Amino acid sequence: MQFMILSRRLTEDFPEERFEALLPAETDRIRALYGAQVVRQIWLRDDVPGACFLIEADDLAAAESVVGSLPMASSGLSRFSVIPLAPYRGFAS
Repeated sequence: MQFMILSRRLTEDFPEERFEALLPAETDRIRALYGAQVVRQIWLRDDVPGACFLIEADDLAAAESVVGSLPMASSGLSRFSVIPLAPYRGFAS
């Protein structure tokens, strides 16, 4: 099952130095998840500081566990939304 994850850095609550300190660990974790084919695609958001990415997980609990393993999530520096996705019916025959 696929999930869209939207993250937003809580820049109103934390100084930039806190984010910068965690970026190497966050990048390493995302790379590991990408290598394991859990993260399928990722983009930086252009509207606010944060990211948008697609993950594969068995269910919502597993998807939330993946997100919880990210340093930006476990530190509370970013807010994450986990959105379950369903196939688009317009292509079904």
